[in-house]
Amino acid sequence: MVRKKRNDGASGSESSEPHEVGSGQGGGVAQRPPPQQQQQQQGGRGQGGYQGRGPQGGYQGGQPQGGRGWVQRGGGPQRGGGPQQYYGRPPPNQPQQFQQQRPPRGTAPPQQHRGGRGPSYAGGPSSPSVPELYQATQQAPQQHTATFRPMLHAESSTSEQTVDESAAQFQQLSVQKEEPIQAAPASSKSLRFPLRPGKGSTGTRCMVKANHFFAELPDKDLHQYDVTINPEVTSRGVNRAVMAQLVNMYRDSHLGRRLPAYDGRKSLYTAGPLPFVTQEFKITLLDEDDGSGSTRERDFKVVIKLASRADLHHLGMFLAGRQADAPQEALQVLDIVLRELPTQRYSPVGRSFYSPNLGRKQPLGEGLESWRGFYQSIRPTQMGLSLNIDMSSTAFIEPLPIIDFVTQLLNRDVSSRPLSDSDRVKIKKALRGVKVEVTHRGNMRRKYRISGLTSQATRELNFPVDERGTMKSVVEYFRETYGFTIQHVQWPCLQVGNTQRPNYLPMEVCKIVEGQRYSKRLNERQITALLKVTCQRPNDREKDILETVRHNGYDQDPYAQEFGIKISTKLALVEARILPPPRLKYHDTGRERDCLPQVGQWNMMNKKMVNGGRVASWICINFARNVQDNVARAFCSELAVMCNTSGMAFNPEPVLPALSGRPDQVERVLKARFHEAMTKLQPHKKELDLLVVILPDNNGSLYGDLKRICETDLGIVSQCCLTKHVFRMSKQYLANVALKINVKVGGRNTVLADALSRRIPNVSDVPTIIFGADVTHPHPGEDSSPSIAAVVASQDWPEITKYAGLVCAQAHRQELIQDLFKEWQDPQRGKVSGGMIKELLISFRRATGQKPQRIIFYRDGVSEGQFYQVLLYELDAIRKACASLEPNYQPPVTFVVVQKRHHTRLFANNHRDQRSVDRSGNILPGTVVDSKICHPTEFDFYLCSHAGIQGTSRPAHYHVLWDENKFSADDLQSLTNNLCYTYARCTRSVSIVPPAYYAHLAAFRARFYMEPDTSDSGSMISGVAGRGRGPSSTRAPGANAAVRPLPALKENVKRVMFYC
Repeated sequence: MVRKKRNDGASGSESSEPHEVGSGQGGGVAQRPPPQQQQQQQGGRGQGGYQGRGPQGGYQGGQPQGGRGWVQRGGGPQRGGGPQQYYGRPPPNQPQQFQQQRPPRGTAPPQQHRGGRGPSYAGGPSSPSVPELYQATQQAPQQHTATFRPMLHAESSTSEQTVDESAAQFQQLSVQKEEPIQAAPASSKSLRFPLRPGKGSTGTRCMVKANHFFAELPDKDLHQYDVTINPEVTSRGVNRAVMAQLVNMYRDSHLGRRLPAYDGRKSLYTAGPLPFVTQEFKITLLDEDDGSGSTRERDFKVVIKLASRADLHHLGMFLAGRQADAPQEALQVLDIVLRELPTQRYSPVGRSFYSPNLGRKQPLGEGLESWRGFYQSIRPTQMGLSLNIDMSSTAFIEPLPIIDFVTQLLNRDVSSRPLSDSDRVKIKKALRGVKVEVTHRGNMRRKYRISGLTSQATRELNFPVDERGTMKSVVEYFRETYGFTIQHVQWPCLQVGNTQRPNYLPMEVCKIVEGQRYSKRLNERQITALLKVTCQRPNDREKDILETVRHNGYDQDPYAQEFGIKISTKLALVEARILPPPRLKYHDTGRERDCLPQVGQWNMMNKKMVNGGRVASWICINFARNVQDNVARAFCSELAVMCNTSGMAFNPEPVLPALSGRPDQVERVLKARFHEAMTKLQPHKKELDLLVVILPDNNGSLYGDLKRICETDLGIVSQCCLTKHVFRMSKQYLANVALKINVKVGGRNTVLADALSRRIPNVSDVPTIIFGADVTHPHPGEDSSPSIAAVVASQDWPEITKYAGLVCAQAHRQELIQDLFKEWQDPQRGKVSGGMIKELLISFRRATGQKPQRIIFYRDGVSEGQFYQVLLYELDAIRKACASLEPNYQPPVTFVVVQKRHHTRLFANNHRDQRSVDRSGNILPGTVVDSKICHPTEFDFYLCSHAGIQGTSRPAHYHVLWDENKFSADDLQSLTNNLCYTYARCTRSVSIVPPAYYAHLAAFRARFYMEPDTSDSGSMISGVAGRGRGPSSTRAPGANAAVRPLPALKENVKRVMFYC
């Protein structure tokens, strides 16, 4: 009987290492960056560009193609992000009328070909005599032709109507070949994840080490017993103390000399039967915490009753690949057995264990310190059972006197002036739920849990001392009863215990109890300090892991011995392959027309963007007091030069001179300057293309406010630059910003050469749409704010580089994406359908003129325990969305979960071999593993697609949950690796596939619209140490009425990749 569902989503401040941090040649990317590192990362943090207003107005986003402000006429494919651009002659299989459409604003005008050369791309401010962008040579003929009737009406102003009418047109696209499609499974019982289609063979073979340790499957007869403890207590610690006492007293007699393993709740496990079926025990605990002057005895009644036998035979069958389902119960027993000893020795947090003795404690500031520890989990793999061990660090509350803690928290001498209201809120937030011990009673160190602060100062507090209601002041009581004179009478007291009958404790008599993990949100300085602690070079991390295994001494562990579990002390040696990098295409007018990345990176030197965007009208607003007007002007001028050098058409002169504004008046300043610029532009029928913003390095909620106002109110894309970068003005930084600006105004930076020559298996043969999806949950402590789901989808085929996106707010901690497909009753039109998938399929059709005949869906952020629920719910939504567009329209779907929050690390077999490591000492980008440490039978692989910068690289784990496209291992691994080189914001391959990355950015941006200031310290963090994930729910979503919809994006912002 499985008691507990696994949830890998960690929360709060746990961090085992940084992702990619810093910058590399030609453009660095910080993995899921904190906004305060903004400018290689900054100008946009969410995704989307396309909004549909359903009954709740719930989701937004859109297609980035077409350039801003361009309205499609006559129903043709939109130009700015469409497929091949044909100028001068009709494209094959398309009506003549499409050739004369004007190109979108946001891209350079098309140029005529000379000599009738083949189709080429429009874009890039180059002279007419030079061929446009590049020639797509030896292009394979299109196997599946599609024809459709042009739209005769202008686009409707209501998106529901547009969706319905577009759906009608969608049906007119006739597809010559339809694949037979499996019906979506009705329940997890009928669901089997795809089997591995053989192992991959592409790439250079090598050996790597993994932090997995082989565990010999025990040959024991495991029994599970139900445990009932009365009176019932919620504390696992008390439960464990009771059971420890029971085992101590009765092991040799009633328990038949067995040493049981206990989960701290309701289950007890033994290696062989106990000499009874059910037995009752009486246990007495001595409570040392009581402050009455004598130890208090607590009596418990414990009933142990046989529940079942945990069968290891089926686990053996599963590991050998002869059984489909993992016997979770048997795995859970072994996990509990191996956790028993570390739980007694250390502080357990989730699947990790921490101690001040496992490494040096480091101060994190504001009363927190980091403790070192390790993660431990038993996993079924191809090599058999494996124990995954990794290093970890997390934040604990320093065991300080409360006065010292508050001094650190407020960062000032607290006796100098009275506490303000904001001080009180900060103290209350930090201390609620914290356990303290009193210090005014000698050795009587009674412990209490803080429930709040008093609203009055200590000197004003009175309480009744007897039944008659005689009142006594707290100051007087402490002096008379304990001979203790309270010094800080102007401070509030701590309220402890029951909130109905609170006890008052002056702050100066309380000290924080050691060993309490801090689970709330860390500020930016604390995250930086924690990352410094956790950031270890691969060689050092490997040594620490091996030392941890030696220190844990599994061969001496009495529980492991009792259950017959043997753990290897050597890292698993695993076969790996290094996939080659893809060739990238740049504009033909640049000195280098294409490029082969070296060790996961390249740069923009001698290259021009493959599709340069146009910025004709722009303004700059400076919110940094220490940046003078002439500095701002010089910076903008350099930025314009860099954009032009990189292949854009960027007007060097702004519409208005740079303006300085006060951060506390951001809305007024933005709106006034915007309207001033529009007044100047409108007589010439022009729009404002871009807003350049200079921000202070520490800008509080300014960044979030600014993005919200620009994107949901004014309708303009913006590029934010931090003061430190403005003063430094490095060429590399400017090149990075140019990449971001280009995609925000509808351009393209680069394209996979194989995409243009139609050589990508399972993508190039028929129109294929690639989705990315993610859900971000609020940080621990934010117990009511909604979760945000984001879905992005490619809008250009065969290039697959531009992604439109939609976002929606949904129920708190709900992991299933609720708005993928939805139906509602419209008073006029009856039953109407919509949702994120349908919107994105329609926008793909508009952009390419074709309907997708294949769907690849990368889903981020799902833990193993949620695989079944997420697949069942979301695959069903994809099916319904397709069917709502056209009867029997069911393109084959491949559904892949992307996981970064795991603890598998890969190390070079020989750290000194320069050919097998990058500059940071990590394994080379493109390293893929699909054997030994992977699932015994299912289709999964680890891929390290990025070059390390600092710390130890974390490979992404891809697990295929559904595959109707029948991918081979090589094809899916190569596609995933190659896509990682198309991320728009930098010239590096990134650590997870870009559609999943963009979905994360989209969801993160949407949180700014809802809660612009989400940090006490006045600085925004992107959850480096937790990424805003915590335990999430997979209950089927109900009505979303309680969730406030996000503000709507403006139409012209929707069409571009404004989130980059």
